[in-house]
Amino acid sequence: MTDLLRVEKIAGRHEITLDRPAKRNALNRELALALAAALRAFDADDTAGVAIVTGSDPAFCAGMDLGEPSWAVRDREVPDDTFAAALRAVRKPLIAAVNGPAITGGLELALGCDFIIASERAAFGDTHARVGLFPGGGMTVHLAEAIGVRRARQLSYTGELIGAGEALRLGLVNEVVAHDQLLSRVRDIAATMAGIDGSLLAELRLAYHRRSVVGADEALDVESAICQGRSVDAARITSVGAGVIARGRGLLSD
Repeated sequence: MTDLLRVEKIAGRHEITLDRPAKRNALNRELALALAAALRAFDADDTAGVAIVTGSDPAFCAGMDLGEPSWAVRDREVPDDTFAAALRAVRKPLIAAVNGPAITGGLELALGCDFIIASERAAFGDTHARVGLFPGGGMTVHLAEAIGVRRARQLSYTGELIGAGEALRLGLVNEVVAHDQLLSRVRDIAATMAGIDGSLLAELRLAYHRRSVVGADEALDVESAICQGRSVDAARITSVGAGVIARGRGLLSD
């Protein structure tokens, strides 16, 4: 594993915590690979029925580390090794405990979970287009499923950020709780779920997945193919990244 990610195994659940707070838990290659490995380990653990995914304060995940974009460009050549592929392969429930900003790849990570419980400090946004990237982690499918295609288009086309209250209104998150109560609330939910027969819960999850994302596998394949087929200018990502980060921090501090 890595010092950038912590995994705790407690009473039938895994708690997966992105732990790169100085970088707002932005995904560099080491963290992304560790996250993928942690998701696969959870899926293979017969003693765990549910996992919580969260971040170390002050953020959930700021997405790709815009200071290290070249690794993400290279990884497009091996998409099966990404955290997005690992998310898609998990057969058991995942709960996103969003404690702060969940931006771009961080939003894809949260959306890849079964549902989201958010802190009052949470914020959400998709800045792929703003930095010159096409999403490859399920954004065009899962965001539209969560809030409707027209609202999803607006967020992706503009890179606008929304706060926890607006996310609740749109149906992006299930609940918004006080920041210091977030993990307690999510652990209570996970404990209830852990008391249910694991195979039944997995089958229930599969049934909901099939019902809610009919045709989504094909859509995800289309998104992935477009993502892999587009050339990416890593230098441009680095040059515009500082401005995107500054803009986001300014909006979140208002």
